[in-house]
Amino acid sequence: MTGKHLRIGFVSTRFSGTDGVSLETEKWVNILNSLGHECFFFAGESDRPSERSHLVPEAHFKHPSVEALTSELFLATKRSALTSQMVQSLKDHLHAHLEDFVGQFFLDVLVVENALSLPVNIPLGLALTEFIAAENFPTIAHHHDFSWERKRFAIGVAGDYLRTAFPPYLPSIRHVVINSFAARQLALRTGASSMLIPNVMDFESPPPPPDEITDRMRAALGLSEDDHVLLQPTRVVPRKRIELAIELTRRLDSGCGLIVSHAAGDEGSDYEQHLRAYAKLIGVRVIFASKEFSHQRRLDEEGRQVFSLADVYSQAELVTYPSTVEGFGNAFLETIYHRRPIVISTYEIFKTDIQPKGFRVIGFDDFISDYTVGQALAVLQDPGMSAEMAEHNYNLGRRFYSFRSLERNLVNLLGETMGM
Repeated sequence: MTGKHLRIGFVSTRFSGTDGVSLETEKWVNILNSLGHECFFFAGESDRPSERSHLVPEAHFKHPSVEALTSELFLATKRSALTSQMVQSLKDHLHAHLEDFVGQFFLDVLVVENALSLPVNIPLGLALTEFIAAENFPTIAHHHDFSWERKRFAIGVAGDYLRTAFPPYLPSIRHVVINSFAARQLALRTGASSMLIPNVMDFESPPPPPDEITDRMRAALGLSEDDHVLLQPTRVVPRKRIELAIELTRRLDSGCGLIVSHAAGDEGSDYEQHLRAYAKLIGVRVIFASKEFSHQRRLDEEGRQVFSLADVYSQAELVTYPSTVEGFGNAFLETIYHRRPIVISTYEIFKTDIQPKGFRVIGFDDFISDYTVGQALAVLQDPGMSAEMAEHNYNLGRRFYSFRSLERNLVNLLGETMGM
């Protein structure tokens, strides 16, 4: 324990749905609550308790004004005076709301989730930097992705904003990264040191078994009991290389359907349309089912069942994860937590931070080979092999990526941040 129960304010563009930032934030909140701290939320969208939330529409990366600014800043070759004025105006508006948030809930420390690393809302990052600097406010900056990791932020007219706030280098900020490569790049580019805290799952508490609601999922998605279910548990963005998951589904040729459980997020719908056309072209059944799933079960506005991610993992016979780049790999951890075999592209962070621990996967590099298909087919046809692989991985996950390890890290982090 830090010796003091703290009032902690989480800040991001959104805390809602099944994106990795929202899911990982929920894990931090659960641990911090168990330690006796109180958590509050500032965002443009939130499914957290309303009495603990301060919602500001302009904090969302999908707010029309913010989307227009982001397009202008990363597509234009010159920045107009009007664009600069709009950035400043929104920054001032968000700064005032941050002051209200801190005062409203009598906060001791902020935890900023990706809003000081990925520039999808530049006014929010600038407002946070200005507020933290002016108040010397104790802050933990939890970085999941950096601007230099995304091609679309490599050019444009926002260089001064990126150097100022993505991320800022301030004495009251403690930086947290989720992989060793990010730690090295952060130090190289900004001079800032960081704490490495990988993503985690609650391996001490295994997922519940399927029940009658889980049993309704196949029918809701148009799948029969005889269909083999493959799962792509990621957002629909190009770096996830979902076309390779579609290709694998086709080459397995054994009555397979591929479920894509997440939406596109902040990168538009063009890629999804491409995938739909590609799947139709080669005759693969792909179910884009983001509206059917959330991080927990609920009923939608029309009273229809929205299933949890645990429901779809329990029905998946094989998980596909062909990403070319990942900050860590939340979907990998979810897969081993739910004891499912995985076909995975051995992206850089997997090779350096995860694979050396001994996980058993069906790995490939640049393309799906006959060998990859053969291994995947063997797992589908041999439940014993699948179960053995899954149990081995679960035990390693419990050893290296458990809530217990996160608790130790958060106690140390809060102690450093608060000088306790």
